[in-house]
Amino acid sequence: MNLRAWLLALGLFAVADVKAVELLQWDRIPMAIPLIVGQERIVFVDQNVRVGMPPQLVGMLRVQSTGGAVYLLASQEIPPTRLQLQNVATGEIMLVDIAATPAAEGQAKLEPAKIVAGAAPSTYYGDTTSARTSTKRSATSEEDEDVPPPPRHETPAPVALTRYAAQMLYAPLRTVEPVAGISQVRVDRALDLSTLLPVLPVEASILGAWRLDNSYVTAVKLRNLSAQQLTMNATELMGNFTTATFQHPYLGARGNASDTTTLYLVTHGKGLKEALLPSSVSQIDPKAGGRRGQSEK
Repeated sequence: MNLRAWLLALGLFAVADVKAVELLQWDRIPMAIPLIVGQERIVFVDQNVRVGMPPQLVGMLRVQSTGGAVYLLASQEIPPTRLQLQNVATGEIMLVDIAATPAAEGQAKLEPAKIVAGAAPSTYYGDTTSARTSTKRSATSEEDEDVPPPPRHETPAPVALTRYAAQMLYAPLRTVEPVAGISQVRVDRALDLSTLLPVLPVEASILGAWRLDNSYVTAVKLRNLSAQQLTMNATELMGNFTTATFQHPYLGARGNASDTTTLYLVTHGKGLKEALLPSSVSQIDPKAGGRRGQSEK
């Protein structure tokens, strides 16, 4: 065998030895990933994801997720069932349809699968782009000129946060638009909100909060306690807020289906706790001239 033929044979052997990977493209259409009972199958996602599955699969399907890979092992036959893979960073959900069947005689082992992104949506409300730089150079040092401009959001943070919070609370999770940089924030659900709308007979409670850069949005549930319809007016809110958005323009009388709505409050540099007015003199810090306690982190 001459050298050229030997190299060709070696190359064919190397190619045959490489394990194949099935590519699946996520275009908001559920992806089918078949399983064989007793054989573990790896799904590469290249994202930090959490896996949601129906409770009836407990004991039938072992699921492990680590380092951007999901490991699926069926211990018995599973009818077609849908799993949800949620990106921990952005909240985006990918849908996966699985079904586990016994291995047929002589059937080859299923190769790993890899999920790749499809065509991106036209708009990502949290994406950042480099700010446009001026064509005129200012009289600064060379070091300052080399500093890249700070990123800016294509959509203002209050808009991105309010939209995201509304989707997370009321839209199906599979339709939530991913927003890079948004993270959920811990909140004190027992926080005193009596000073938020003191002129209206409403009950206020916190539903959740999210953060983007240095801005926060807190979703507050409002319920009418009176027998009269109430009009929602942002000028009646008490506190230091960047924006305030009501889910509905009015509250129906107590007991009606419309007696409850959601208020989205955006604050800058601090959480809702620090933006509210104190309900008593004891909550005022005489040294700082503000509320005692720490902001939500």
